Amino acid sequence: QVQVVESGGGLVQAGGSLRLSCTASGSAFDNYAMGWFRQAPGKEREGVSCISRSGGFTYYTDSVKGRFTISRDNGKNTLYLQMNSLKPEDTAMYYCAAERDSGPWCYVAGFKYNYWGQGTQVTVSS
Repeated sequence: QVQVVESGGGLVQAGGSLRLSCTASGSAFDNYAMGWFRQAPGKEREGVSCISRSGGFTYYTDSVKGRFTISRDNGKNTLYLQMNSLKPEDTAMYYCAAERDSGPWCYVAGFKYNYWGQGTQVTVSS
């Protein structure tokens, strides 16, 4: 199994940027597709982005396309989410997740992911 820990959240003004990180340990990182999910108070969990195990395939939900960029550094066992042009509706707890034994692609379907982090809070004001 793999353990994942998120970091990098915080409070920013609309239009600002944050970079989230997710560091994995415990197993071979490049055997896992990785995803970012978020959940705002009173709302269901939403898939944001995912990246295949090699980094060759990425997916973004429509609301973040052109603003967010997912990447991974397999040498550092780390996943990133660069968030630019942040909007108040991006406010949520952001979770990193790992999909065991994934193929060459990925999907932001929560049931596919085996391991989850504890989350990092992103708050966008105004």
